[in-house]
Amino acid sequence: MQKRMLGNGGLEVSAIGLGCMGLSSGYGQAPGRPEAIALIRSAVERGVTLFDTAEVYGPFLNEELLGEALAPVRDEVVIATKFGFDIDPRTGLQRGLNSRPDHIRQVAEASLGRLKTGVIDLFYQHRVDPDVPIEDVAGAVKDLIRQGKVRHFGLSEAGERTIRRAHAVQPVTALQSEYSLWWREPEENLLAVLAELGIGFVPFSPLGRGFLTGTIDENTIFDSRDFRNNVPRFTPQARKANHALVELLGRIAARKHATPAQIAIAWLLAQRPWIVPIPGTTKPSRLAENLDAAALALSADDLLDIDAALGGVSVHGDRYLPHLAAMVDR
Repeated sequence: MQKRMLGNGGLEVSAIGLGCMGLSSGYGQAPGRPEAIALIRSAVERGVTLFDTAEVYGPFLNEELLGEALAPVRDEVVIATKFGFDIDPRTGLQRGLNSRPDHIRQVAEASLGRLKTGVIDLFYQHRVDPDVPIEDVAGAVKDLIRQGKVRHFGLSEAGERTIRRAHAVQPVTALQSEYSLWWREPEENLLAVLAELGIGFVPFSPLGRGFLTGTIDENTIFDSRDFRNNVPRFTPQARKANHALVELLGRIAARKHATPAQIAIAWLLAQRPWIVPIPGTTKPSRLAENLDAAALALSADDLLDIDAALGGVSVHGDRYLPHLAAMVDR
């Protein structure tokens, strides 16, 4: 597996990481613990060094899973987790956002315990809290870095102004936000800001929450617990309208002797040398498919052809319901 540098802070990771949320929550029935641990360890064997989790995944279960799976190889991997939600420890229910410094410190201690480690490699603010100045958030993480409990500071779904203000207090190593062939908003301004400040980019949902794999159409029935049931972009009507994008990817993939998923990931890798996507999966076969995208080279002509073809495709449906969209910093 090739390696990439995330930002200017010296954090080197595999070119493709593993998003671990789906191993515990989000997409319906999660795999059993032994199967999930086996998948994580298989990723390690294939050269993956960046593993992404959060206290809210489960909640708490995903960090515990990752801690157990990576304990034997802890010194060989980079663990990223997140703070920023107010979670009832008894019920697991979210009670809104909470990035107060005292809460950040509490989350860090709890995450360290669940992850079975003495240090969090990359600690993201999961969502920007409008009630807490970002300078206070950055200052709290800076203190944790001084104490040796955190190595790097990250932001998720943050806008330019927030990034600049945070970076002035504690250098931001990475931004994690959605970016893919069907969500290209980061290209409007965000990528230029990250390049200017020397911040790495970790796109989540690089496969459009599974849609870009070509395995989902308007007739697909999701598990009742699958969050995609509540995503406007995944209504049957939107899926039918968006299938033109999948068909386009399929034609490009056939020419490159690859799969649509591999084209989608390789396209992201080709955008900037400091972009590290984190596709998630619960299936060993999909893990292998995704990671093989690192060896798929897209030429400048390939990229021009893809952009030209995409110019004629419109994506239908919002990516979040309004109350979740309101949590995305602009």
